[in-house]
Amino acid sequence: MPGPMGGGMRGPGRRMQGGKRIENPGKVFKRLMAYIFKNYAIHFIFVLICIVLSVVASIQGTLFMQRLIDDYILPMIGQETPDFGNLFREIVRVAGFYLVGVAATYAYNRIMVTITQGTLKSLRDDLFEHMEKLPIKYFDTHSHGDIMSIYTNDIDTLRQMISQSIPQVFSSFITVVGTLGSMLVLSIPLTAVSLIMVALMMFVTGKVAGLSGKYFVKQQKNIGTVNGYIEEMMEGQKV
Repeated sequence: MPGPMGGGMRGPGRRMQGGKRIENPGKVFKRLMAYIFKNYAIHFIFVLICIVLSVVASIQGTLFMQRLIDDYILPMIGQETPDFGNLFREIVRVAGFYLVGVAATYAYNRIMVTITQGTLKSLRDDLFEHMEKLPIKYFDTHSHGDIMSIYTNDIDTLRQMISQSIPQVFSSFITVVGTLGSMLVLSIPLTAVSLIMVALMMFVTGKVAGLSGKYFVKQQKNIGTVNGYIEEMMEGQKV
């Protein structure tokens, strides 16, 4: 039976409603990124630049703690008249990094709001245009609540992904690369221990994510069922 997202518009929302896993999440992610870059390519590139600035500022603040102790505090111990001039200049420099990081974080969050809402509008417009081409039989055999759930709950799930998950993925990747480079410079043995612990954490997280993903699919299916039931009770007509 054809669905509202059958054919050219088959997407993650309809699969979640049907209680099935997405067969090719990589392909779905590419299509979603294509929607974003179609109208917001420059915006998204600026978001990536802001993420890099934010991560660099965060790493600089972490490295400053090591320099603060080794290069400034320890040399001043035992001095009768310690010179705080160099320490003050370093603090001002790091404070500047933090200000840049805060500004970059604020900027990319604000831009992601524009990207998210614009992309979701394009998705809803395309979905509505496709649904207008479906035969009457489809609407006679599917509850209005289930159809509405695609426009609301499933699209809202994409909103969370675009506005939160995608920036976090890029931010986490850049943070990992920058932090790993800093760790290798400071201590290779401690870096090896940390990588082992990270591998264990990723294994446990993967197991938990697999279970939560299964129940999330069931949740989306049940939301569509509840919406359909409410719509039927309000109209007094069972579909």
